[in-house]
Amino acid sequence: MTAKTPSWTERSVADIETWLTDMDGVLVHENQAIPGAAELIDGWRSNGQRFLVLTNNSIYTPRDLRARLLASGLDVPEESIWTSALATAEFLRRQRPGGRAYVIGEAGLTTALHDAGFIMTDREPDYVVLGETRTYSFEAITRAIRLIEDGASFICTNPDATGPSKEGLLPATGAVAALITAATKRDPYIVGKPNPMMFRSALNRIDAHSETTAMIGDRMDTDIVAGMEAGLLTVLVHTGITREDEVAAFPFRPDLTYPSVAELGAELAG
Repeated sequence: MTAKTPSWTERSVADIETWLTDMDGVLVHENQAIPGAAELIDGWRSNGQRFLVLTNNSIYTPRDLRARLLASGLDVPEESIWTSALATAEFLRRQRPGGRAYVIGEAGLTTALHDAGFIMTDREPDYVVLGETRTYSFEAITRAIRLIEDGASFICTNPDATGPSKEGLLPATGAVAALITAATKRDPYIVGKPNPMMFRSALNRIDAHSETTAMIGDRMDTDIVAGMEAGLLTVLVHTGITREDEVAAFPFRPDLTYPSVAELGAELAG
């Protein structure tokens, strides 16, 4: 199936040398590979094309995510996974090398910050860094509020207010950040999508240029708007959050749309 291409698009998939893609809703759904995702990734790898799988989830390390993707049938190298935790650690490393951080999060975030040279402490940190965890502690949140009141800068890995679980929705980073903001009157700097910072750090990671890079996503309000603001070719697929009939409600458009990555992969292969 041919993609729907708006008349103002100057680039096409033929111009793309490197690829960024969201994970949930694009490559996998409920731990199952979306049809065509394995073929798309295999095509990139066999052609030697650089790519990164992006996720706002800061819980897991790239090694963890590789294992989870492999279990779903997708063979994605560890070095081809870029998380909001890694983007946050890279951002803070550039801002304050060897800094100190009080961290609320799990291994994906703490490992990334440790590898970036940060000291994790609850005494006079430069930053309070909030990420995702399944066990938010009221004591830890209280400590974060007091440290921000004492002058620590407030950083969040992503703005997602809820996350899924087998029992239903769970409060996530954005919801806890709102609690901290209400208590401190301090808004966090959010590194993950839809901040284009997430994409620019990904481009740096694989030495790519925005003019020859595309972003594949399933959400207009994160993947597509951030990709557009980062200067990428934006590709929307309808296997996740944004339905085809919802696109017109947004004041911006993706460059290309496909029912799924299967159709995109077929076009690239053809």
